[in-house]
Amino acid sequence: MTMGEQREPTSSLVLPVILRPIFTQLERRDVGAAQSLRSAILKSEQNNPGFCYDLVATIVRRADLNVNLNEAVLRLQGNITEADLNEYRLTRTEEPFQELNRKSVALKVILSRIPDEINDRKTFLETIKEIASAIKKLLDVVNEIGSFIPGVTGKQAVEQRKKEFVKYSKKFSTTLKEYFKEGQPNAVFISALFLIRQTNQIMLTVKSKCE
Repeated sequence: MTMGEQREPTSSLVLPVILRPIFTQLERRDVGAAQSLRSAILKSEQNNPGFCYDLVATIVRRADLNVNLNEAVLRLQGNITEADLNEYRLTRTEEPFQELNRKSVALKVILSRIPDEINDRKTFLETIKEIASAIKKLLDVVNEIGSFIPGVTGKQAVEQRKKEFVKYSKKFSTTLKEYFKEGQPNAVFISALFLIRQTNQIMLTVKSKCE
């Protein structure tokens, strides 16, 4: 693990991106053991936020691996299966909800390509355009869903998530400008992970208010 990595937002993504897929694989071999391990780790994370990050960071350190966890988590986001997306997947069948499922996944997959493409300027510039388009499409669907959300409190909660997402989108744009001046990819990885976290927050909020 490289020095100077900041914990957030990586800390909040280690469980869904790294550990949950491992639990899914373990269940194919021993359901009971996998569920016991999942339960213990989830409880530890709830009681001590950041436990999952510390666990993975310790394993990486003891294995003497030179791994940037920010880059690794961002990369692995693109490999998440349908089974591991349930936490952030809306079950309502109306088209705007299903479209939000698609747009949120699409944005996260595009962001996950950044580590592979950031060193190829021409390809990365095209990826940035894709990200900008995906962000706009996601926000358009969130706006459309507003009419389905019951109550003032629910609407305000989703609107707040949308504002937070826009704030981190602007920060991502600023980080990209700084990257092209200073060439520090880790800052881009972190900013992309913040966008992924905020996308997840939108999905969780819409889910809690509409399902």
